[in-house]
Amino acid sequence: MRIALIAPPFIKIPPRFYGGTELFIANLAEGLKKFGHDVVVYANGESNVGVEVRWLYPEHEWPIKGESCENLKEINHTAWAVHDASESCDIIHINNVFGLPHSRFIDTRFIYTIHHPHERALSEFYSYYPDVYYVTISDFQRQQETMPHVQTIHHGIDLSRYRLCENKKHYLSFLGRIAPVKGTHLAIAVAKKSGIPLKIAGEVQPLFRDYFESEVKPHIDGKFVEYVGEADLATKNELLGNSLALLFPIQWDEPFGLVMIEAMACGTPVLALPGGSVKEVVSDGVSGYVCCSVEELARRAREIETSIRPATVRFYAKEYFSLERMVAEYEHLFSAIRDLGSPRRVRELLEVVGKERSVA
Repeated sequence: MRIALIAPPFIKIPPRFYGGTELFIANLAEGLKKFGHDVVVYANGESNVGVEVRWLYPEHEWPIKGESCENLKEINHTAWAVHDASESCDIIHINNVFGLPHSRFIDTRFIYTIHHPHERALSEFYSYYPDVYYVTISDFQRQQETMPHVQTIHHGIDLSRYRLCENKKHYLSFLGRIAPVKGTHLAIAVAKKSGIPLKIAGEVQPLFRDYFESEVKPHIDGKFVEYVGEADLATKNELLGNSLALLFPIQWDEPFGLVMIEAMACGTPVLALPGGSVKEVVSDGVSGYVCCSVEELARRAREIETSIRPATVRFYAKEYFSLERMVAEYEHLFSAIRDLGSPRRVRELLEVVGKERSVA
């Protein structure tokens, strides 16, 4: 099959630092290529994923400010990409909402992976496109949607890019956007209550600069609480691999949380608060613990070195969140949808069947 993966145009693929959706697209593209498919990724011109890349805008633009000119750029990029893909691809896989309206005019099967949390207005918007096949990234997310064609496919990562580290150092880690909903301030509280040092990595976006200055920066001393900046893959391997546990004190219903399985791939258990997909990703007592408070997180942090073995965590990640498992599930979906024929042809067949039944 020839498969188009359409990304927003703002972050290069694969991302160097921040970019969960972009990391997913890079992993899926390279995995599908290994399975023998012809893949084209629509992104920006700085992208260097190992498949064909096409672009309208040559350079990345991040962080975005949320202004109308950026929305126009994404709309323009997506419309161009869908039109271009429709001329040669069997499947068009979109990863933003701007691609959906084009499914009315293109006689090619569409798949849309939903990367954001549930919003009533968006779900209502989806209802106007029943021919599209929707993929949610957690069962928690899927249970909030009502489209006729929707299924869950959990994310997976290339575990060969993450090193198992069995000899941990005496610190905890936090990796993610420095934002209130990510709970960076709670990670600091856990470190202080447990008496275990904390290393923080992640992007400080302009929108949350005040939060960083007031709730995080005053606690950074370079010794007990350290901020190491944004993390590329090498930094992730070092930061996550060496830490006793990843703290994931989430304060919102995140649809997935790729950093959890990145930590597990390094043999590092996850200590999380419940929310969104957390209980689907973290197996209590196997790959970490889902806790109900900062106090419980701190207690588990003090016990983690003796309660969970790094090799067990790595095995769990390989069993449930491998790239091969994710790609196989997407490949099965792509093949099934392709074999149905075009949406127009399916509607025509249903109309014929309906007329035959009415005559009978």
